[in-house]
Amino acid sequence: MPVSAPSSTALPLHGGDIAAAEARWGRPVEGWLDLSTGINPHPYPLPPIPSSLWARLPGAEAEAELIRAAQHRFNAPAAAKIVAAPGSQALIQALPRLRAPGPVAILTPTYAEHGRTWNRAGHTVSLLTDPAAANPAGVLVIVNPNNPTGRCFDPAALAELSARFASAGGLLVIDEAFADPQPEMSLIPTLPAATVVLRSFGKFHGLAGLRLGFAVTTEAELAEGLHRGFGPWAVSGPALAVGAAALDDDAWASASRARLAADQARLIAVLTSAGLELVGGTPLFTLVRHSEAARIWDELGQAGILVRAFEGQPDWLRIGLPADDTEFERLARALA
Repeated sequence: MPVSAPSSTALPLHGGDIAAAEARWGRPVEGWLDLSTGINPHPYPLPPIPSSLWARLPGAEAEAELIRAAQHRFNAPAAAKIVAAPGSQALIQALPRLRAPGPVAILTPTYAEHGRTWNRAGHTVSLLTDPAAANPAGVLVIVNPNNPTGRCFDPAALAELSARFASAGGLLVIDEAFADPQPEMSLIPTLPAATVVLRSFGKFHGLAGLRLGFAVTTEAELAEGLHRGFGPWAVSGPALAVGAAALDDDAWASASRARLAADQARLIAVLTSAGLELVGGTPLFTLVRHSEAARIWDELGQAGILVRAFEGQPDWLRIGLPADDTEFERLARALA
């Protein structure tokens, strides 16, 4: 029996679209339990923000402090060029404009914005499952850990790929938006040539509304192109201050990684006990499979619980972490 998906008009392009959920199901009495994103439900505690940061333009010293903190957190080599931007999505949109139209391979299935942005910029986009099949004279995009499958590539294997692309004039783009809970998967500490690594701030720190992300590369021309494209004051003063404080807070990061791992294990237990098959995931989300995923998605929506469905994979559901016992119990009841 074929697996059916919700109609394409019912599926927003991204998670977290509460307006679309209310248009379909109405507003739940209990309020929404939004598990459709991969955002840490335990955000970094905001430090005091001086009122002057809201009143004046962001300064070069504050940006330099953020870059220093990012280099520390990412364990980036001294030669790395780090560009701060208003979110990793902004970097995803900026990169295609820095290369002449050409072949771009994207390891699939993955975050669809990569394909959309390279295609809009006039590049020839192909979706691959084997990175070895990519043209090394072009661009190869790999999300690591992958969204939504959680598939991980060993940094040593990625370094070998980058050497192929460097020798042929290509570029390897590694999207590490979900790498903070698994720092051992990052390519940044051994950052090779012909590579740019993208990092998100908001997902791991639970502050997606702050809009902060980073590109890390040894390619000076690429980094300069990103700087020129964003122009001055690309990141707000409050975001510079919060980002620097959070990225310097190693104790919070370590405790958060431990909590996310424990919560991920708890979520997997809830989902598998409800008859959902584990496909993959990261400490920030879990991907499951069910032949009636569309029905489950709809029933959860009716119960005020929003999870992520996929038009191209109608038997998949991606489910983020509940924040506490009450939310875990609410999800378990709805799946019973």
